Amino acid sequence: MQRVKALQLPLLKRSQLLGKITENKKVLAVAGTHGKTTTCGMIAHILSCSSVGCSAFLGGILKSRQSNFFYNANSDYVVVEADEYDRSFLNLKPFASVVTSIDPDHLDIYHNYSNLHKAFENFAMLTNKDGMFLVKSARSEMRELMHDKCFTQTYSLSDANASCKVENVRVEEGTYFFDYCDNDFILKNIEMNYPGRHNIENMLAAIAVCNFVMKKESLSIEQREKAIREGVRTFSGMQRRLDYILKDEKHIFIDDYAHHPEEISATISSLREMYPTKHFTGVFQPHLYSRTKDLAEGFAKSLDLLDTAILLPIYPARELPIEGVSSEMIVEQMHLQDKHCVAKQELYSLLQTINPEFLITFGAGDIDRMLQEIAKTLQQL
Repeated sequence: MQRVKALQLPLLKRSQLLGKITENKKVLAVAGTHGKTTTCGMIAHILSCSSVGCSAFLGGILKSRQSNFFYNANSDYVVVEADEYDRSFLNLKPFASVVTSIDPDHLDIYHNYSNLHKAFENFAMLTNKDGMFLVKSARSEMRELMHDKCFTQTYSLSDANASCKVENVRVEEGTYFFDYCDNDFILKNIEMNYPGRHNIENMLAAIAVCNFVMKKESLSIEQREKAIREGVRTFSGMQRRLDYILKDEKHIFIDDYAHHPEEISATISSLREMYPTKHFTGVFQPHLYSRTKDLAEGFAKSLDLLDTAILLPIYPARELPIEGVSSEMIVEQMHLQDKHCVAKQELYSLLQTINPEFLITFGAGDIDRMLQEIAKTLQQL
């Protein structure tokens, strides 16, 4: 970077470059404190099952493509993860935009929730007048983002007044079935093989966006229905998002990128719905000293939903240590009795002692580099 500056060459942040790359495309942008990566992947996958197609810049690896990027020269649409960190998402010009959630995060940048919410308000207003703005409506501060600049829709699993919703949700042998309905489109008995009730809500948003886009492109109801059914049924997920690492007669081992209390709670609750009789052991690697300091109480409450909790040291990423902030700060606020705080190299021997029947790893740091060794440990038990 110093050399580039010395040569006076153009120097752009990734978000600025992404804005330039996509400025002549119809951008489908998904923002939110959590849920955006999976929702982006769902939209990209469903559109790829239709004649509309799309390119995509995703925040994680789409398992069906084994990449976080793919390009379709024949489509005007590009699916983009709109990251709120450092106000990056304000560099985009969305044709359609989604806000999945707003929870306190990145307070090292925004300092308070009000500033964070204002950034999302600014993002919402960037949506093209001929496009669509879609927002989850379960909370009043989310509904405050609604505006009349373009076609605005709401979605929710819990809000009966939302304009896009699902009904008749049921689980059959690990597969979800549900009905989708909005103001003029109903699709019954959709099959979804991707786990997690919160992912039904992510899929709800994806269906709403894809239906809007395909309708704009003059696809018939039958064509839209076929693409949506196929896309939802065949969506295999994102790496590190409810990702099955090991599943045999003795153990189930799932890895998840969850690094915010709301995400951890949603993951545990969803998995308990699918595996109600299992003893849940979770390994959590906190990400960032600042996030741990700001959200320690929330992390404690979410990890209390486990039966056994194991915490690893904080992954610092871009930060220097903050005095008095450590994983023990979370453990001290937990009510769960079976809780442990260990160094990374001590984890494997602890797992040998515990022999967990259902294990979940959480975190946005480098815990993913430990997955194969963890799986090997479990297979030897």
